[in-house]
Amino acid sequence: MLEFDTVEIRRQCMFSGMSSESYHEPIELLSEETKNTHRAIVSLKEELEAIDWYQQRAEACTDPELSAVLVHNKNEEVEHAMMTLEWLRRNVPVFDANIDMYLKSSGPITEVEKNATGAGEAKPKASGSTINSPSLGIGSLKGMK
Repeated sequence: MLEFDTVEIRRQCMFSGMSSESYHEPIELLSEETKNTHRAIVSLKEELEAIDWYQQRAEACTDPELSAVLVHNKNEEVEHAMMTLEWLRRNVPVFDANIDMYLKSSGPITEVEKNATGAGEAKPKASGSTINSPSLGIGSLKGMK
């Protein structure tokens, strides 16, 4: 018969985070900037997930008053998500550049970048940290087969 260390199993369950919360590289190799950006991204994901949950619950709810409460809660989560997105915009230049380009744009979304940069114009190459750079430094994959 197998013996289990129930204390160890409980510890692992309590402290093993969701995959979206974990680091993929040794934490001691990461800068505070990267760790803070990770915190913001995980928080944004959590807020977006909560928005989705509240929307589904409100739509499925048969009680109009409860549905209104759930919609209110959803809208609060939207506010939280936008506050986190604004922090990312202010602190991560690649977010700032893309927010400037895409948010409140008009026309087909897939055409926004081409229209903003001019068709066929070369884009500047990225250098240094991808956190501080408006490019991920991987180049365009458009037209690749």
